[in-house]
Amino acid sequence: MATNSARDVEHRASETAIPGGGPTVSGLEALRIAAVLGFTPIAAGVIARRPSMMAVLGRLGADAPTVPFVRRLRERYGPGPLQLQLPKRRLAVVLTGGDAGRVLDGSPEPFNPANREKKGALSPFQPHGVLISEGHVRQQRRRINEEALDTSHAMHHLADPMVEVIRHEVAALLASAQSKGTLDSDEFTRTWWRMVRQIVLGKSARDDHAITDQLHKLRANGNWSYFLPPPRKLRDRFIESLYSYVDKAEPGSVVSSLAALPAGGAIDPVGQIPHWLFAFDAAGIATSRALALLSTHPEQRRLARGEVAAWDTTVPQQYPYLRACVLESVRLWPTTPTILRDSTRDTTWGSGDGEFTIPAGTAFMILAPAFHRDDRTFSFANGFAPEVWLDGTAQSRPELVPFSAGPAECPGRNLVLFVTSTVLALMLEAADFQLTSTPALTPGQPLPPTLNNFGLRFRVTST
Repeated sequence: MATNSARDVEHRASETAIPGGGPTVSGLEALRIAAVLGFTPIAAGVIARRPSMMAVLGRLGADAPTVPFVRRLRERYGPGPLQLQLPKRRLAVVLTGGDAGRVLDGSPEPFNPANREKKGALSPFQPHGVLISEGHVRQQRRRINEEALDTSHAMHHLADPMVEVIRHEVAALLASAQSKGTLDSDEFTRTWWRMVRQIVLGKSARDDHAITDQLHKLRANGNWSYFLPPPRKLRDRFIESLYSYVDKAEPGSVVSSLAALPAGGAIDPVGQIPHWLFAFDAAGIATSRALALLSTHPEQRRLARGEVAAWDTTVPQQYPYLRACVLESVRLWPTTPTILRDSTRDTTWGSGDGEFTIPAGTAFMILAPAFHRDDRTFSFANGFAPEVWLDGTAQSRPELVPFSAGPAECPGRNLVLFVTSTVLALMLEAADFQLTSTPALTPGQPLPPTLNNFGLRFRVTST
């Protein structure tokens, strides 16, 4: 059904002229194009994934039309960006990898990460988060994030206590899974959050399900953005709980790093924590999908296990190949499929007689799946190819953005890759996993465009 809608839009779309020129679509046709491009992310849950809807989208392969539809837009209108004149909003769809790189490299000026729609979605649970901050305050909040998360280092300076937590929780998970012979997404997710709460907030948070339940409810409210009032009382209770953990600042936790940093009240260091927890949710999704890939691809599993065997898993390690596997998981199934920026000034595009201006205040949309899965650009588009993250191939392509890119790239990128690769290393070291859920992930065959992480199930045996 989505494919037919995409073709219908292509046949009916018409160009219109606006000040500044450039390819533009308005009226009903612009709404239809926006609906095709936004359907899957919105249906899945932009801020909090909806398990039942993810199951439906997975069965439909709902992301499949994205690549051909964006390709047809590019063929019809040129390299763009293609402007959609929507009611009270102008949206520019980025159609080429080079333009995607330009937008991301140009953050925060002239392409502001604090996009209007993003503010509406994130403010219910992180009103002072760096992603929706601007100007001097944004700079200071970005600095606080980078220092607390050790952005510039492959391994966080608290990697030793983190590994201790990960080893303990993975051992308990595997003991249960091996005794039953199975592992499902629910059990993995429960373990994941026990681990994340300890890494971020401290060991006393291990069983504080209430705080992550509160976060989930706040995120679910963010799915509805401007349609629902923010649950202020729930948010206040959630933030108050975060302050209690920062006040304790348990040694070995990320909040202990945060508490040690000098920062004025306007910076609101505690207000940065909600996004760390939010980002770790996506990291758990990526980890379970990476495990599914490794459990179904013998050659990559052999290489991963060889890497694990060569390292001492009781101490922090970088695991380059496993990091690449996680990056591939996010390339194949982006946890942030749509990247948004708002332009702060007029920007010029094209060249020569084809040069045109897109006015300030335009929302620029980068659809990661349209680039990540473009099989005309990448021979590995629909396969599992961790090597592209090791040989420089991926880094040379600005449109491959598993953690966004540019000055606003995720400051927790290295911390997430450290935690996820360590989890995978310990799991692969101790057990064999066979994916038993559908769809099958078959070597040499195109991987499904949409993968419901909530439906993943594995048969587990001891190595």
